[in-house]
Amino acid sequence: MNVVDNDLLICGGGYVGLGVAVAVKTAAPDLRVAVIDAAPEGVWKKDQRASAIAAAARRMLEALDLWQEIEPDAQPILEMIVTDSRTSDPVRPVFLTFDGEVTPGEPFAHMVPNLTLVGALRRKAEALGIEIHQDAAATALDTEGNTARVSTSDGRQWTAPLVVAADGVRSALRDMAGIKTTRWDYGQSGIVTTVAHERPHNGRAEEHFLPAGPFAILPLKDNRSSLVWTERTRDAEALVNGDELVFEMELERRFGHHLGTLRLDGGRRAFPLGLTLARDFIKPRIALAGDAAHGIHPIAGQGLNLGFKDVAALAETIVEAARLGMDIGSTAVLDRYQIWRRFDTFQMGVTTDVLTRLFSNDVAPLRMARDLGLGIVDRLPSLKNYFIRQAAGSADAAAPRLLRGEAL
Repeated sequence: MNVVDNDLLICGGGYVGLGVAVAVKTAAPDLRVAVIDAAPEGVWKKDQRASAIAAAARRMLEALDLWQEIEPDAQPILEMIVTDSRTSDPVRPVFLTFDGEVTPGEPFAHMVPNLTLVGALRRKAEALGIEIHQDAAATALDTEGNTARVSTSDGRQWTAPLVVAADGVRSALRDMAGIKTTRWDYGQSGIVTTVAHERPHNGRAEEHFLPAGPFAILPLKDNRSSLVWTERTRDAEALVNGDELVFEMELERRFGHHLGTLRLDGGRRAFPLGLTLARDFIKPRIALAGDAAHGIHPIAGQGLNLGFKDVAALAETIVEAARLGMDIGSTAVLDRYQIWRRFDTFQMGVTTDVLTRLFSNDVAPLRMARDLGLGIVDRLPSLKNYFIRQAAGSADAAAPRLLRGEAL
């Protein structure tokens, strides 16, 4: 049996798993850090999606010397509008507008292609000497004693005082650790695609609340936009698998003509939408991070940013404990991470759940109430500023250091 000993073992090589590895190794270069069960290069290089990176997450990437590589492909969001209408309505009144700056000259978010983000993280991890193992899946977990042991399908065993499960919303390690989840399905799927358009978007993001769910238009570089289009699951599957002309016609009905002629600039995929919250974020020798700990509806665009908050909190917990000579996989150490992240995650999960149920319908009394609420918020600058700061991740004075742009 080939046994590989480490100081920190991370299962899952997406932006969260790589983020934890890079953050810890940058601050504590003597720790032996390995990433297993990572997506093969041929898989992650085909990801055509883009993600909204909030200002706090951008500060973390700057502190880790990653933003300089990412920034050329990053499109700042300079303005955001919110409408509430039916697909057939000839006019979509704007109920809420946001200036896109959290502080003067600092956009509250940037849109970044996933390929750019994960590529920068992988190159940084390799430069730091972090081993990335992508040819085998985790098959067993043993957390007895002072060392965790993960077996992989290639016959290896990987040991470390702490294992981080960052292997997605259907986390195998979470199940192996016996951590239960609260989960339900919304009966919706999010269609993700990219379009090129004739006119410039000028950095404006749009969220149109339609009866089947939100339709978000998110600006990218080079007169392109990333779409997150929510439909009932059956309708979404029919649109994605059906005729391209029909798809483009339905897309144009929702997108409108304000940016001129549209054309698809990539594939189209649909992802089922639900809420998944882990009941515990830690067990002895194991910590959950990213989608393994929480999967939320994209209505608020906070999924990636929740994951980066996990990265910052977990990395700070690990590094400070290691510097003090503490056992980084002990419950006494990991409790700090759980306290730091569980309530915030629960709060965001409840918020997105309420918003999804409130806005994914065509019930007249609810429509009147939500439109009144949006109108009131639009007329209260201090409340709008609070929401911007929340979306940017800048409202928490006790945020981890990396999210404040400080090195560990």
